[in-house]
Amino acid sequence: MAVNTSADTPLPVGEVSRLIGGWIDRLGAIWVEGQITQLSRRPGAGVVFLTLRDPSHDISVSVTCYRQVFDAVADVVGEGARVVVHAKPEWYAPRGQLSLRAAEIRPVGVGELLARLERLKKTLAAEGLFAPERKKPLPFLPQLIGLVCGRASAAERDVLENARHRWPAVRFEVRNVPVQGVHAVPQVVQAVKELDATEDVDVIVVARGGGSVEDLLPFSDEQLIRAVAACRTPVVSAIGHEPDTPLLDYVADLRASTPTDAAKKVVPDVSEELERMRMLRDRSRRCVRALLDREERGLAHALARPSIEDPHRMIDVRAEDVASVLDRGRRTLGHLLDRADSELGHTHARVVALSPAATLKRGYAVLQRGDGHVVRGPHEVAEAEALRARVAEGEFTVRVEG
Repeated sequence: MAVNTSADTPLPVGEVSRLIGGWIDRLGAIWVEGQITQLSRRPGAGVVFLTLRDPSHDISVSVTCYRQVFDAVADVVGEGARVVVHAKPEWYAPRGQLSLRAAEIRPVGVGELLARLERLKKTLAAEGLFAPERKKPLPFLPQLIGLVCGRASAAERDVLENARHRWPAVRFEVRNVPVQGVHAVPQVVQAVKELDATEDVDVIVVARGGGSVEDLLPFSDEQLIRAVAACRTPVVSAIGHEPDTPLLDYVADLRASTPTDAAKKVVPDVSEELERMRMLRDRSRRCVRALLDREERGLAHALARPSIEDPHRMIDVRAEDVASVLDRGRRTLGHLLDRADSELGHTHARVVALSPAATLKRGYAVLQRGDGHVVRGPHEVAEAEALRARVAEGEFTVRVEG
């Protein structure tokens, strides 16, 4: 609304700023296009600050947004990028400064294309199509190489010439297809499937020279990516130059920076392999010679041992030891027998001296009752009892009279 003022009744600056803020608050959200000239993303901060500039009129306006709003396009948007911002105007009264609060940021042109590719890349990666464990190893020496490229293109010439220079006997199965335009994707997919179905093809190379992002779009198409992921034959991506990274590079079993690099990675160099074989042969010869020398030294050392030089020497020494032990055994046994004989004689003499027979020879007699018990006292016999008397020369019967 209009405000009535005059030189006598002016409005304070703060009131003017408040009124401007009220007018701006009544404005709705708008879409604004411009170029990002300044970008501030402080670590840990929840708000991102940037400046949006109109190059044709050299006018700039400050823009703020929450970090999650900017993170959605952070991979493809930076300083210098053209964007379309959905924002609401805001007035900062203390400083009298106009800014835009962005709720959505969209890249324009190439930036929008890169954002779409980035979303597709994240989707395919989440499905596991780029996982390292899905990668198949390339054969050391492929017998037949499938090549998908443009007709009479520099990429075809680079792959064929470099591969045949490295290994003259290599064979190719070439499929010439459009590598850009609306017909590129279906024909490249068909060529890849045909080569994958050919039993003799050991590896497939998809090659194209450099180009703009738009030119390389067919090699980031979802249909082609899924067709390559389903191949049983290893696939090599050789698209563009070193900085170019279409989505085919992520799903392929091997990425080559250029078509020439693909030829070097797929086919071994015959001269290098011959040199490697020569080196291996020389090393094997040295190893065998070193082994023989070591064994000869070991054999000479073994032959120099006394036990090998004079094998009977050990037997002679042992024979002398055996004879000495045998002689010592005989002497020891003789001493033991003599000692045992002497002890036996002494024992026999004691036994004879203590024998009852010897006592009887001295005139003694042994009286026995009829039951065989020896009589030791008079109370053990009865009058008129018959007893047997044993003497040294025999025995006889006696009778007790009193």
